[in-house]
Amino acid sequence: MLNNFVVVHIVVVIGILGHPLLSNADTDPADADALRVMNGGLNSPQQLTNWVTNGGDPCGESWRGITCSGSRVTGIDISGLGLSGTLGYLLESLTSLANLDVSGNNFGNQIPYQLPPNLQRLNIANIGFSGGLPYSIAQMGSLKHLNVSHNHVQGQLFDFGSKDISILDFSFNDMTGNLPKSFSSLTNLSTLYIQNNQFEGTIDVLSNLPLENLNVENNRFTGWVPDRLKSINNLKMDGNTWTSGPAPPPPPGTPPVKKPRQKPNSGDNSRSSNGGAPSSGNNSSDSGKSGIGAGAIAGIVMSVLVVGAIVVFFLMKRRSRKPHSDIEKPGNKPFAPPAMQEVQEIKSVQTFPSRTKELQIPAPVILKPPPVDRHKSIDDADVTTNPITPVKKVSTASINAVSYSIADLQMATESFSVENLIGEGSIGSVYRAQFDDGKVLTVKKINSSALASSEDFLLIVLNISKLHHPNVTELVGYCSEHGQYLLVNEFHKNGSLYDFLHLADEERNPLIWNTRVKIALGTARALEYLHEVCSPSVVHKHFKSSNILLDADLNPHLSDSGLASLVQDDQASHGYSAPEVSMSGQYTIKSDVYSFGVVMLELLTGRKPFDSSRSRSEQSLVRWATPQLHDIDSLDRMVDPSLEGLYPVKSISRFADIIALCVQAEPEFRPPMSEVVEALVRLVQRANMSKRTVGSDQADSGRSDSVDAQDYM
Repeated sequence: MLNNFVVVHIVVVIGILGHPLLSNADTDPADADALRVMNGGLNSPQQLTNWVTNGGDPCGESWRGITCSGSRVTGIDISGLGLSGTLGYLLESLTSLANLDVSGNNFGNQIPYQLPPNLQRLNIANIGFSGGLPYSIAQMGSLKHLNVSHNHVQGQLFDFGSKDISILDFSFNDMTGNLPKSFSSLTNLSTLYIQNNQFEGTIDVLSNLPLENLNVENNRFTGWVPDRLKSINNLKMDGNTWTSGPAPPPPPGTPPVKKPRQKPNSGDNSRSSNGGAPSSGNNSSDSGKSGIGAGAIAGIVMSVLVVGAIVVFFLMKRRSRKPHSDIEKPGNKPFAPPAMQEVQEIKSVQTFPSRTKELQIPAPVILKPPPVDRHKSIDDADVTTNPITPVKKVSTASINAVSYSIADLQMATESFSVENLIGEGSIGSVYRAQFDDGKVLTVKKINSSALASSEDFLLIVLNISKLHHPNVTELVGYCSEHGQYLLVNEFHKNGSLYDFLHLADEERNPLIWNTRVKIALGTARALEYLHEVCSPSVVHKHFKSSNILLDADLNPHLSDSGLASLVQDDQASHGYSAPEVSMSGQYTIKSDVYSFGVVMLELLTGRKPFDSSRSRSEQSLVRWATPQLHDIDSLDRMVDPSLEGLYPVKSISRFADIIALCVQAEPEFRPPMSEVVEALVRLVQRANMSKRTVGSDQADSGRSDSVDAQDYM
């Protein structure tokens, strides 16, 4: 017996020592897997000495470009090797990676949304990248050097989660908009290259930064160059429309201009493609003068008087209710609501080049990365079935919305008359409301049975007031009086997507294919924002075509976001619920993805999610459509007849591929919404939707254009 025991243990020990991952491997298994997947996705792996797709030990075998510390991979430098393909889908697992340099290759848009989270240096310069940058860059809390120069990056600069950034290079791209106000907090920024873009506005946010190298040439900047910046030795600012003449006086309390401390040239190796350090610009400065003159004293006195007057004005105004004209709309002002975490600015709407208004695509919203688990959902617990129990009394002062009285809303809706009733649902009734200033909004009268107390309602309002995205219906105000709970939202004149697809209306033209893709992409971005940007994640739970509202230009706006706690399980929309919801009653971000796939099926087929008037085999849209999504002949017969054959076949096929991923029975196999957005963006780019197809929409009434099939090849 003892001998057998010894023999068995010897065999086990030999087996363990012989295992390739345990005997000779020096690399952490997760890191090794990420590099193997990367190698499998690259089209020119012969350049990567020692790299293999199966097995191998990146640290122990000295794979080319790989740097390790202990068993963890800390650096990847595969720059300038002429590589193409994709970097794989496991980069996020490289949690010890500090340096990633893939510049000078041909990756195009094959940069994953999720990059290694703890990078200190990231160089993706000159790789043929276009579109918006992955927002995971904004969430890197340790980032110090970033180079994305010489690409075709579009959209606005986002806010950075790291305050330790010292070098930023966005030069030679197609970026637009103003410099974010949050740049003023980048107190370690020494080098900023943003030349040859289309930035506009002023550069005042840079005035107090310790910049040593600044190049803003060939943009659309206006205003005055701050005196502090004029003292930078390596300054380039030509090619803008600067304002001549004396600059306005600095704000009260601004210290005198000082020349930034110059560091010796350390020969930074961030691979910035600027042809060397920028040459000196206008260096005129009054920094050599000391003391405060009479003019400065007078300026300070005037500033103190102005500030005092402003304080008195706001103290008097505080007692009065905020007028309707003060309501902020998305895109009008920088986004700065009082949020659970500090929230940054909304990015502007990004538009693909087009001769029509059909494909205006809102760029993703970027929030400052929160210090909590961003994937934990507020609806993961019992919140989907029970009203929210507030921890403490909600302060209405923290709610970023107008507080209306019952009298206000009764007047605006004509005492909630039937003539102003827009629709009724499981949560409540919605009315059209016209106010004295001419503004038209909607009022949702929530069923009081869904709420236990006014505190529950105020907590919901507080959370909804933090949601700001171009494709999420904006909360304007609320009312909580006499046991009545009402929400005041934006009004969208074209009603819901459900109405367009399923209710006959002679005044409405059928939605053309381009517009359907635009609606799918816009609502995908809305869910991406709720799931992957908000923290904690917001599960919609009530995602359906009747909650997708269309504005005058047929841009989608997702309504009822943040109201999941009011939706009872037995009120869930028939035909939209994922299989696991029927079994467990639990809603997650993955069940939202399923519901999104059902809406995409509605856009593709023009059918309702469940239609009892059809034959039994065709009543459930998902069950009927899923087996046919990968058969091109069947797919052609499924397409909405109202399109009259005016659609690109390849675009339809790619659209169907995305649907098939979203409506998979197993939730773990459904993609995150960021990947759905990425897939839809690729569909749009491949389809070259700058060419219009035959048809007309409400926003394009009476116009038609011929189909060019080559646009969709």
